[in-house]
Amino acid sequence: MRILIAEDDEVLADGLSRCMRSSGYAVDLARHGAEADSLLKGMQPFDLVILDLGLPILDGFTVLRNLRGRNCRVPVIILTARDHVADRVKGLDLGADDYLVKPFSLEELEARVRALLRRGLCGVNPMLSCGKLTFDTVARRALIGDQLIELTTRELGILEALLQRTGWVVSKEQLLERLYSYAEEASNNAIEVYIHRLRKKTEAAGITIRTIRGLGYVIDQTPP
Repeated sequence: MRILIAEDDEVLADGLSRCMRSSGYAVDLARHGAEADSLLKGMQPFDLVILDLGLPILDGFTVLRNLRGRNCRVPVIILTARDHVADRVKGLDLGADDYLVKPFSLEELEARVRALLRRGLCGVNPMLSCGKLTFDTVARRALIGDQLIELTTRELGILEALLQRTGWVVSKEQLLERLYSYAEEASNNAIEVYIHRLRKKTEAAGITIRTIRGLGYVIDQTPP
C-alpha cells in the first residue's frame, strides 16, 4: 500500500516517513501543498494521505478541496497544530476522514491509519492467500499456517503485489512503483534480490514464484 505524507516540517516528515515505511508501506513525501496536489493528480494512486494543514504555497484545506473536487475518495488524515473546533469542522466538512492534533503519538497515528485502511476495504476481504500462505493487508503480516514469516518491508510489499494478482504476471516496473517513492532510486536487480529471498522464506507454503523472462513474476500454488 502507498501513502502520501504532505508535511513541511522536515524533522516530522522524516519521522513519519520512517514510521510508515517500518510498517510496510511505500511512502511519498510532499514538502508543500502544490507538490502534494500535483502528486495526487498523478497516475500513481495512493491508498491514504496524511495531510498537514499549514503547508506553504497551497494550504492543506486547498489540497483537500481540490482532491475531493476530483471525486477522489482516498482516505485523508489531517495533521495540524490548529486545535480550534472551527478548523476541525472545516477539515471534516471538506472531506477529511480523520483529524489528529500535534503533538500526537506515533502509535495512535499508526492505529488510525490501520482503521482507515480497514474502512476502505469495507466489503473486500483484507486477507490474501495462496497455498498455505495468508497475508493480512492491514496488519501487514504474512503467515504459513499459523506461523509468522519474518519479512522485510520491501519483501512484504512485493508479496502483497504478487498475491493481489495471483496467477497473473506482475512486471518489475509495477513492483518498483509499489515499493519506492518518486525520490528514491531503485533498480531491477533489487527486485530480483527480494524475489530470491521471498522464494526461500515461502518455500514451505506450497507456492511458486515464477520468473516470466522479459515480463515479470507470477505467484501461484505449486502443482501437486
